[in-house]
Amino acid sequence: MRMLAALIAMLLSAPVLAQSALPPAPYANRQISDPAQERKAKALMETIRCLTCQSQSIADSDASLAGDMRSQIRERIMAGEEPEHIRAWLIERYGDWVSYEPTADPILWPLWGAPVLLIGLGLLVLRGRIRRKRS
Repeated sequence: MRMLAALIAMLLSAPVLAQSALPPAPYANRQISDPAQERKAKALMETIRCLTCQSQSIADSDASLAGDMRSQIRERIMAGEEPEHIRAWLIERYGDWVSYEPTADPILWPLWGAPVLLIGLGLLVLRGRIRRKRS
């Protein structure tokens, strides 16, 4: 019985043991002193998805990876890089999924066109049913 209790305690404490012992990145939770640069950084952070949380932007997430990404964005903004260049770098590094802004790649055109096509087909079916009821 004691062995089972020890096993359960070990399993329940696993998430605590998984926490990083590393200190947070320098600009993870510290703002840039220049308000204009901080606004640029914040606007970009709100459009980048947290890779750990997946449903939050890195601006809202408390995950350590999100903190690292916030710090990198702030450091690059302070170095004079433009937000779009930083976004492109993040997309290149982590993939299209990291950005909340949809892309318009030709391979995705069927996804954008499918709703329009389905609405059009639905209207044609509805029109046909209305005509049959009137006859």
